[in-house]
Amino acid sequence: MKKDQRETFLFIAWATSIIAMFGSLYFSEVRMYEPCELCWYQRILMYPLTVILGIGVVKKDFAISFYTFILSTIGAIISLYHYSIQKIDFLGENSVSCGRVPCTGEYINYFGFVTIPFLALIAFILISIFSFLTWKRRVK
Repeated sequence: MKKDQRETFLFIAWATSIIAMFGSLYFSEVRMYEPCELCWYQRILMYPLTVILGIGVVKKDFAISFYTFILSTIGAIISLYHYSIQKIDFLGENSVSCGRVPCTGEYINYFGFVTIPFLALIAFILISIFSFLTWKRRVK
């Protein structure tokens, strides 16, 4: 019996959320980087995705892909804004104060463009894509 493609897409979205969650925990708990306010908002959206997608994978509930698509798209917008204020001088200089840790700070900067919000953006985009593909095949 051929495996349903939706199962694979949902699993990829879940695996991406798990990697992103453990990556953020690594940066804060092992490397001791204190998250800024925008990082907390991204975590608030990412961490529940691990549980929601995990339940969806186990129960083969493809309907949850609609909700995970919405959450991950909102997370991608926040990550894109966060990345923009880090990399675009005009936005960074004119952004509102972010709290104790500045949102414009870059704990990592691999290859001149890979920062923590960039990693979160990639994760949110991948989850959005695979959630959308799962939901699109469910609607047919």
